[in-house]
Amino acid sequence: MIAGLQGTIESRGADWVVIKVGGISFKVFVPTSALSSLGPIGGEARLHTHLHVREDVLSLYGFVAPDYLSCFEMLLGVGGVGPKVALTILSSFAPDRLLYALASQNADLLTQIPGVGKKMAARLILELRGKVEPGQGAVSQPQVSPDQAQVLAALGALGYTTAEAAAAVASLPDSPDVTPEDKIRQALAYFANQ
Repeated sequence: MIAGLQGTIESRGADWVVIKVGGISFKVFVPTSALSSLGPIGGEARLHTHLHVREDVLSLYGFVAPDYLSCFEMLLGVGGVGPKVALTILSSFAPDRLLYALASQNADLLTQIPGVGKKMAARLILELRGKVEPGQGAVSQPQVSPDQAQVLAALGALGYTTAEAAAAVASLPDSPDVTPEDKIRQALAYFANQ
């Protein structure tokens, strides 16, 4: 089993990187939230990995921190959750937020993840009930104002990940004089300027 890689980033895509280690190049699927933290092409990267074996395909999944890897492997234990779905979940939610949603049995929070509906959220909560205890690595839900919650929900509906939406909301002025609609426009302008 390949437990980790450290090498030079040769190329990258929407959800993968190619890392050259000792003359061998490995294509590693990573959460989209990790791509920006890996550095530029030609730079060094270190990933904790999981080798997923199917009868016809070997796929390597990589994570910048061990808590992402342990959450990924925990998600694979849920019926109906394959590596692509688990990667999508971790692209949208950091491990602490995912553990918070599971420990508090907050299905509404889980349905904010693209591709996770009410049935999948209920299955995740049910099958992981004994594995995630309140307080086990889970942090309290960040406090957001009602206006910020509206902006987060609108950006999520438009397809932005939770991390992207949170970054846009953090860039907004905290003024009660600005309407939620104007804050959504400003958040979209934030993405246009990136």
